[in-house]
Amino acid sequence: MSIKIGIVGAGGMTGYHVAGFRRAGAEIVAMADVSEAAAKRAAAKHGIGRTFGGLSAMLAGVPGLDAVSIIVPNKFHAPLALQALRAGKHVFCEKPPAISAREVQQLRAAALKARRVLMFNFNNRARPESYAMMNYIAGGTVGAINTCQAKWIRRAGIPGFGGWFTTKALSGGGPLIDLLHMMDLGLYFMGYPEPAYILATTYRDHINNKAFKGPWGIADVAKGTTDVEAAAHGFVTFKGGQAMTFQVSWAEMVQREEVSVAFQGRKAGGLVRRLFGTDGLDQTAIDSCELYTLEHGRMVNRSIVVPADEAMGRIRSAENFVRVVLGEEKPLNNPDQALTLMRIVDGAYKSAATGRPVTL
Repeated sequence: MSIKIGIVGAGGMTGYHVAGFRRAGAEIVAMADVSEAAAKRAAAKHGIGRTFGGLSAMLAGVPGLDAVSIIVPNKFHAPLALQALRAGKHVFCEKPPAISAREVQQLRAAALKARRVLMFNFNNRARPESYAMMNYIAGGTVGAINTCQAKWIRRAGIPGFGGWFTTKALSGGGPLIDLLHMMDLGLYFMGYPEPAYILATTYRDHINNKAFKGPWGIADVAKGTTDVEAAAHGFVTFKGGQAMTFQVSWAEMVQREEVSVAFQGRKAGGLVRRLFGTDGLDQTAIDSCELYTLEHGRMVNRSIVVPADEAMGRIRSAENFVRVVLGEEKPLNNPDQALTLMRIVDGAYKSAATGRPVTL
């Protein structure tokens, strides 16, 4: 059995979605974008037969479509996903799930009503390191995880000035919502516990300084808006007594970009980390996957060797979506977890704005 997928959005993540869907045996039958010229370029590059100027036209033009992949600015995640779900399509959406917990609640309800798969591209769960670490956690080596520290920090990683990334109305916020992957991965390792309270702060230092621009070649918009944070730090407690700290930034005085989750369990601790030599450039990265335990009365550090994955799980994540729709695999993520994550993000912004802890 094969499923037919249409992609909405001709951005930089398209290639990963295409590769993952095809690796799972799906057929990509259409590409849509508000710029149909961009859709045509992406379709030609990836061998996709039909193009459209938007989701509505694609749904009307391809009645046999089974699923929709969404790769657009954050503000449009929820509206497009809702439209696709209400049309009876399975949905795979880029992160963040939406720009608020309220929107994710709507998506969750729509997916349940339509009886369709709704998944999000939390691709770091699909990295070989994460699969390996979850095997140790599921096998009882780690025990209950009490605490974790989630980081995605950059020294010079602002994704352009004045564009949709830096416009809160379009993005929902800055690095806190953009780089929420490690918060998600830490929660995933912990079993996605129910949050209780959050205390968070945000900082705008360097957000208008072009010396801190990232290396991806994203064009600046001269008269655009830059009204988001440059960094966010927070502390979350959970109803079961666990705790998590997080640090996310596009521009902060750190040595280099770090993408990591460290955790402390009752039987072992662990670390999944990627260190970049230069912000944003994968080929300079050093990956670590380690366990810290006690064996025969001695402190032992285990280095877990896994295959390299420069795609950081992006291809495997898209593959998992197709295999879930086909009933071949369990989903790496679900709407309930996405809702919990966005409640934490919403709470972090509220806490930062008020200077007070927030009940979740």
